[in-house]
This record gives sequence, structure tokens and C-alpha cells, in this order.
Amino acid sequence: MLTISSLTYRIGGRPLLENASARIARGRRIGLVGQNGSGKTTLLRLIAGVIEPDGGNLALARGAEVASVAQEAPGGTATPLETVLAAHRERHALLAEAETSADAHRIAEIQIRLHEIGAQAAPARAASILAGLGFAEAEQNQPLESLSGGWRMRVALAAALFAEADLLLLDEPTNHLDLEATMWLENHLRSYPRTLLLVSHDRHILNSVPDGILHLTGRALSLYPGGYDNFARVRAERQAAAAAFQARQAAKKRKLEGFVARFRYNASKARQAQSRLKALERLGDAPPTVERAGVEIDFPTPEGLAPPLITLTGAAAGYTPGAPVLKGLDLRLDPDDRIALLGANGNGKSTFAKLLAGALKPMAGDIRRAPKLNVGYFAQHQVDTLDAGESAFQQLGRKMNKSAPHQVRARLGAFGFSQDKADVVARNLSGGEKSRLNLALISHDVPQILVLDEPTNHLDLETRDALVQALNAFPGAVVVISHDWDLLELTAERLWLVADGTVSPYDGDLDDYRRLVLGRSAGSNGKKAAREKPSKGKLQRRDAAAVRAKHAPLKRAAESAEYRLTQATRQKTDIEAKMADSALYESAPERLAELGRQLSAAERAISEAEADWMQAAEALETLKTEDDSAGG
Repeated sequence: MLTISSLTYRIGGRPLLENASARIARGRRIGLVGQNGSGKTTLLRLIAGVIEPDGGNLALARGAEVASVAQEAPGGTATPLETVLAAHRERHALLAEAETSADAHRIAEIQIRLHEIGAQAAPARAASILAGLGFAEAEQNQPLESLSGGWRMRVALAAALFAEADLLLLDEPTNHLDLEATMWLENHLRSYPRTLLLVSHDRHILNSVPDGILHLTGRALSLYPGGYDNFARVRAERQAAAAAFQARQAAKKRKLEGFVARFRYNASKARQAQSRLKALERLGDAPPTVERAGVEIDFPTPEGLAPPLITLTGAAAGYTPGAPVLKGLDLRLDPDDRIALLGANGNGKSTFAKLLAGALKPMAGDIRRAPKLNVGYFAQHQVDTLDAGESAFQQLGRKMNKSAPHQVRARLGAFGFSQDKADVVARNLSGGEKSRLNLALISHDVPQILVLDEPTNHLDLETRDALVQALNAFPGAVVVISHDWDLLELTAERLWLVADGTVSPYDGDLDDYRRLVLGRSAGSNGKKAAREKPSKGKLQRRDAAAVRAKHAPLKRAAESAEYRLTQATRQKTDIEAKMADSALYESAPERLAELGRQLSAAERAISEAEADWMQAAEALETLKTEDDSAGG
């Protein structure tokens, strides 16, 4: 289908691709991966013919059509359904010709061809694709100009999928999608009938959809079989082998150099020394080191984590008086919570995130927050509102205005900004760097809660992995909205469903939710079916949820006591360290006395917390024993 031979492309004289070669057979589904800035999007533009190479050749199969998602969102008075149907150029042209042709023979030929390409089923297929991407029937038939830019980009994606060109090029197709549409797209692409070249930073999709991975690195291309995890394993093995070879070469080189240095002027060893010199010339330099590691992300550690952090009682939220988007919110957020918000786009996930973050006040009911609570809120649009003319150091420094410059730089370093990169103005940062800057900005005041709305957009795979690790290490609460399956699977421990005008705990796991969404998109009422015929697994999870609810008060009491014990122990350690200063005994006896009183108070607090923890733990153990006996 596609042959790339010795391809070279330069930007400003700098080679982005140099003598790159690869071959993609017809019907393959290939994931294109590489670090940000390596040239993935440029390669897709070269294949599409948007730009011309500086050298080498790109050869497509004879007569092959290439489709990609339009860079500009479609607009005008046409409807999404009309726009998608028009993407099949042959069908569109044949229908137009049939309306104007007076030649009966030609009309018969057109009708035969329309039948061959399935033209009659096209409207149903187009509607199905739009539905999978989140468009209700009414929305499929309203003017494009009435839709937001994000929804119009979904129409552009639907058009590219509907066209079923011989080669489909997709560049980060999930950036404008929510989790539900992403799940549908992944399922759809797994059975795509033609050749697919997909750029994505979503590890789950790269494992599920492609049957091969094309890696762009060092201006060259390498094709690996299987999905992303297999590629990563094979590449790691090759890197380890290269590193071992490099070490052996370096050791051999040092040995040869040592011999030459000792004996090159020794008459009896001169011949051997010359031989070693020739060996050094043949040896050359050791292979270059493999690619740099991904950046690290490290959220600051908050204090004041006593539960609960937020309690919602009968709360409602919205934007128009008398018309709440969400109501009847009875929820609680504790320090160790890891919650993913599920629900179709438009159901109110972002509204709920704003309510938790304090960016939206409740319209009714009550929301109680822990004293001195800070919430770090990452909203999708915030990346676009960074000051383009200011550096990361300037923007974070303004928020950390009571901190010394080296403290600001240290915080930026925790989000992957080196000394030099911290001084680059935002307009010259990549999308991933802007997202990392936004993460640094929202955590400037050491929040106890992170509320993250699509935080992985623009992040490469390595940085997404770093974010997962940082969230799992963060001791506070995390609430996340994301279409990144891996992020949710690796960080979320509880699921809350935003649907039917409220937010409630979801009785199931992510796989259950996937089946629900895909069942719904296929036309079945998955939610109703799940309620009418709960599986054995669902019944077990429901029973487990009831047990957890019964245990929750004692568990919270034990956690509260454990937290107080930790704080009091830390305070006692700090006081004892201060009292170890011998100068206090002569120069500040009154300060020493005050520290003694504080030490006594800390020891009392430790004793009380230990007693409370023991009481709650014993009660909890008794309750568990009773439950086990009842279950047995």
C-alpha cells in the first residue's frame, strides 16, 4: 500500500527525516509513535501530499485514495449527516450525475455502481458513525454553524471514517473526544477494513488497534510487529543490547589506548602498538546512547489531610437560575480517594469538577470544605489561556510571589522544566510542555485535592506514564475526567457516574462501563439490561459495596485516628529535635519550657490517637468477623 524510500525532509535546514524507509502492506493497521517533535505529523502530511519531501520517494499503490481528518473544522449551513455523506466522493459525484444525465444507458451504469458501493445503506452507516461519536439524531440534522469547534471536529473525523479510503491517516483522533466516544472509536478502528496509519499517545488504543508499530526516532523509521507493549518490550531489549555493546566497546577501547600509550615508543612492542592503533581506527566511536528518558512529574506533598475534605448534601449546580445541570448531590471526598468521573459528553462532568474546585457555587443544598482546603483544578481551556509572552518561570513566579527564585525553579524542575526550558516563553513551548506548566501552576499552593479535566491532551506516552506515577504517589484526593483508558485504569479506585442530572457511585468497573457504552451505541439499552439481569459479578460487587458502606464509619474513625497519630508523632519528633539544641538551656530557658509543654501535649495527643485507633480497629475487626460468619 505504501512504500517509503530514503525519505528526507528538512525544516529550516535541519533534517527532520533523513533517509527514512519503511513499507506498509495493504490492510495493515499501523500505529506511528515517537517523541514530541520527532516529525510524526510531518510524515503524515508528506504521505497525504500536503508538503513535498526534499529527497527520497513516497509511493502509494496504484489508484489508492488517501483520507485524513480536515485540519479546519467544517462549518456552514450543511448538517453533520450531509457533511459526512459528502465525504464519499464517488457516491456524491454519481448521485449528482444521475440527477443531471439524460442518457438512459449512463444512468443504468450509475445505478449499478451505486449498488456496488452500497450507496443505499450509506445514510444509515453515516448516522451510525455520528451516533458513535456522540451525536444524537436531532444533532445530526442541525446546521454545523450551530455546533462548537470541538463537535465540528468530530464531524470531520466522522467524514474521514465514512469515506473508507484505501489509506486512512489519523493524527491524535481522540483529542476532541470524551471517554465514551473514544471507546466507540477504538472498537470501530479494530475492524477498519482498509489500511490505517494512526498517531496516538493513548497506550490502550495503541495496544488494541494496531497490528504493527512504526517508530520514528533519530530521523529514521523502524517497523515492529504487534501493539505498543510488544514494541516497548522489544525496543527495551534492543536498547539493553546496545548499551551492553557500548560498554564492551568502551572497555575494549580503553584497553587498546592503554596499550598504545605504554608501548608505542618501545622498539620491541612497536609493531604490536601499530596493530592496536589500526584496531582503534576500525573500532571508531561507540554507538550513541539511546533516547533520553521521559520527564518526571512530582506534585508537592500537602498537609491537613484529615477526612472528610469535601461533603456534599443535597447540592445542586448549574449556570441558569432555576435550571440546575446537576442536583441531589450527596457525596463525600476523603484524602485517599481516587475517583474517575464517567458519563457522556454534556451530562455535567465539567460542571461537577468546577463545583468541587470552588469555581462554581452550589445553587441549592450544602457543600462543606475542610478548613484551609486548596484544590488544584486543571481545566482543558486553561492551557490555551497561558500568557504567550511570558516564560514558565515568570508565570509560576507570579503565583509563588512569596517564594525565592530558586524555590520557583525547583518547583518547575519537579514538572520537567530544566533551567533553560523554564525561561522559554509559552508561545514557543510544545502542547505537552504547556500542559506540564499548567500542572505546575495549579499546584502552586500545595493542594489537598487535584481535580483534573482531560489532563493528558498533548502529553506524550512517557509523560503520561510520569503523570500516572505522580498521581499514585500523591497523598491527597484525585478526581479525574479523561478519555485516556490507561490513566483511569491505573489511577482510579472508585467510579462516579454523571447521568440523569446527578452524580452517583457506579456499581461496576471500567470493563462493565465499556460494555454498557458499546451496548448502548449498538442500539441496546445496556443500562436497563444490567438492572434487569445483574450478573454474578455485579451481585458480588453490590454486596461488597453494602459491606463497605456498613464498615465506612469505623474505617473513617480509624483513618482519622491514624492521621492524628501521624501528625502528633511528627510534631513530637520536631520538638525533640529542637530541644536537642544545647544552646537553649543557657540562652533561652523560657523557650525550652514552652517546648517542654508542647512535648507533653504532643505525647497526650499520641496516647489519645492510639487509644481511638485501637478502639475503631477492634470494632472494625469484630464487624468483619461477623460478616464472614454470616457469609459462610
